[in-house]
Amino acid sequence: MSQKAILVTGGAGYIGSHTVIELLEAGREVVIYDNLYNASYEAVERIEKITGKKPIFYKADVLDKKALLEVFSRHSIGSVIHFAGLKAVGESTKIPLDYYYNNITGTIVLLQAMKEANIKNIVFSSSATVYGEPPVIPIPETSPTDAKSPYGRTKLFVEHIIRDLCTAEKDWNAALLRYFNPAGAHPTGQLGENPTGIPNNLMPYFAQVAIGKRDHLSIFGKDYPTRDGTCIRDYIHVVDLAKGHLAALKKLEDNPGCVEYNLGTGVGSTVLEMVHAFIKAVGRDLPYVITDRRAGDVPNLTADPTKANIELNWKAEKSLEEACASLWKWQQNCPEGLSKDAKVPDECIINYL
Repeated sequence: MSQKAILVTGGAGYIGSHTVIELLEAGREVVIYDNLYNASYEAVERIEKITGKKPIFYKADVLDKKALLEVFSRHSIGSVIHFAGLKAVGESTKIPLDYYYNNITGTIVLLQAMKEANIKNIVFSSSATVYGEPPVIPIPETSPTDAKSPYGRTKLFVEHIIRDLCTAEKDWNAALLRYFNPAGAHPTGQLGENPTGIPNNLMPYFAQVAIGKRDHLSIFGKDYPTRDGTCIRDYIHVVDLAKGHLAALKKLEDNPGCVEYNLGTGVGSTVLEMVHAFIKAVGRDLPYVITDRRAGDVPNLTADPTKANIELNWKAEKSLEEACASLWKWQQNCPEGLSKDAKVPDECIINYL
């Protein structure tokens, strides 16, 4: 394995920070590149506390090509894992231009900077939202793509951009990782999802109910064609998801061109099953109410992870119960999440925008 460093855009975020931990524990040098728009520098400090290793950090924006080139000139980077971007489905329907600009233009600027620096390996943080309402469950990578939200379309369009680049320039390699529903937190209880405002995902919202920050959980719809009437989702533990990125990096060493993989467990759980699993982890009943269906929700999003199991030699190992237990541990340890006031050292800030 090449010992060149890995640049992780958005590496202070939820999935990014857990991936950085796995990279450091695997002996890799990591450079985090994050504008901290929806993250905290405290995540970087927690990463060091958990691993005993201090990642290199830069506060900078992927839209800032000059800053990217500056970082590439300072370090010997072999590959990029690209997480940075706006990520809320609902919000994307209200401010679509922000999503298209940040997620698509930001990726194009990153790819241009990588090309100038002769860095031609990228792992892209995509999403199962690219599938829309799939015709077959579990969902294989060959399923038609039909993203239903601006957020999902940004992921799909970026996939096309990267695929076109790999087709045009044969020395590029890319792994497009389509996540299902990330869940849970680091087993130390020191790092987890740190949403600002109202959480976009169901599990951290329910955790805030458990800690007393919210009155109840709303479950959207109980008349879906599923075993209990609620939507089915494939909840994958964030640590398993993080390890999938290391497996994808290793795959790029084979010069595969552009490849895509589902990262999921292959096991779907209904929303009510998730709710009862989290209630069990907390050890007491928690209030929830059934409300009307939410626009855009599809009945079932369960992965077929066979391709990743075989080609990446990767498999999700942790259960929904483990995800719930780790989330509850994180919520108890850090009821207010991570501090937005954590001070970034001046030497870590690069801003040419």
